[in-house]
Amino acid sequence: MKLFSVVLSLALLSGCASSYCWKSSVPSDHRTVNVPIFRNESGLQEIGAIASRQLLREFQREGTFKIANGDDAAVEIQGTIKSVSSSSDAYNRRAHRRYAGYIMKCQAEIAVIDKISGEVVIPMRKYTAETTYAAGNDNTTAQRDASGRVADVLARKIVNDVLRIKWNKKASCNKE
Repeated sequence: MKLFSVVLSLALLSGCASSYCWKSSVPSDHRTVNVPIFRNESGLQEIGAIASRQLLREFQREGTFKIANGDDAAVEIQGTIKSVSSSSDAYNRRAHRRYAGYIMKCQAEIAVIDKISGEVVIPMRKYTAETTYAAGNDNTTAQRDASGRVADVLARKIVNDVLRIKWNKKASCNKE
């Protein structure tokens, strides 16, 4: 039985090793991205610009894409922040009628356009991101800080989806 397990493990590993690629599946001619400022339909000021900035930072951190101007980019990410809401999460018993913890939830719609072929590869997909924050005495500052964190969560989700796109041209593990 133990020999069978070893043989099965080796067979599975050899099959996986031949089909797995350590390089990105994004073709080299699609590795430039442009992110215009997202439209903001929520009540939270500047969240469109914050979300766009965090998305650019996430693309830079991940490293597959390079940031480019609109005309020079092969891929464009267009988005709309549909809503941002905060709800209480924790109550501070020591402070009279004061909530201590909040949950900020952001809902967005994002489209990914392949500017080389002109096709929309992700048509207005809905995304939801959330984070928690403590308000203390200054709820406005706490919301501003939380907006950056909720935009980070949103950016990670978007970048992960962009990296999973099945592009028309396949990237090869042996070439490039």
